[in-house]
Amino acid sequence: MPELPEVETVRDGLDRLVVGAVVRDAEVFRDYSVRRHDGGPVSFVDQVRGRRLDAAVRRGKFLWLPLGGTTAASPDGSALLAHLGMSGQLLVRDPEVAGDWAHPHLRVRLHLDDAPSGAELLDFVDQRTFGHLSVVDLEPTPDGAPGGLGSDLPAVPEPVAHIGRDPLDPAFDVDAVVAAVRRRRTGIKRALLDQTLLSGVGNIYADEALWRARLHFARATDRLRPAEVRRALDAATEVMTESLAQGGTSFDALYVNVNGESGYFARGLAAYGRAGEPCPRCGTPIRRDAFMNRSSYTCPVCQPRPRSGRW
Repeated sequence: MPELPEVETVRDGLDRLVVGAVVRDAEVFRDYSVRRHDGGPVSFVDQVRGRRLDAAVRRGKFLWLPLGGTTAASPDGSALLAHLGMSGQLLVRDPEVAGDWAHPHLRVRLHLDDAPSGAELLDFVDQRTFGHLSVVDLEPTPDGAPGGLGSDLPAVPEPVAHIGRDPLDPAFDVDAVVAAVRRRRTGIKRALLDQTLLSGVGNIYADEALWRARLHFARATDRLRPAEVRRALDAATEVMTESLAQGGTSFDALYVNVNGESGYFARGLAAYGRAGEPCPRCGTPIRRDAFMNRSSYTCPVCQPRPRSGRW
């Protein structure tokens, strides 16, 4: 599933290529891809047609484009909300370059006018169909800070209001998150994956952050020192920043940026997916453990498992 660096790479591309464009028309090729939109496909098309894409904003793994124009909206406005799910892609296309070819998993298409890049199409492609698009109301942020990275507007889509800020958000309060993590009675990796505590961290970057922080995924959060929790959060920020510089992590064609290009951070992973390979730090073979119907990858020497008591 795309995590923060992958979604931020997409957001940055949208910001450069389509913000300011007007949606001339829209087509929904698979109704399920707008299943979260109240009113269904017809309403979705009606609510995006004629609207201007005013910004590209992200909080954690959620991405939205505030909509301008004359259509009636909530007091705080409305936005086109995108969740990429497992395989969702937003692809910016210029028909003069791409011709008539359409992606085999094209689900929704926006026809654009006046895009700064000259592009005329914004395609939502989704092979596994877990992603979705919807037009939703914006509501004020409780702290009065911008809703997410990419806009100064202190508003957030209603379905995203419960999601915590992410480590790359300028309004991220690391001290408050450290305290909140230590109040939980859970393992540190479960805490990092809890999107209500902090958003954007998924399985890949949790494993990489904990490897860098030298913490086992099962360490109990209420038994960690504040400095240890901060070390894990700093490591998550560091590894996601490095991944972002390389366009995110791609293992296959299911994650690409808005131009259809893959990211290259998979080449720099130290722990995730490297079971049996030597730890880059000490040479001990990386261990794979079952975790929440997925896997966790750790170094048995650098990240010792808790010996006794509650994890």
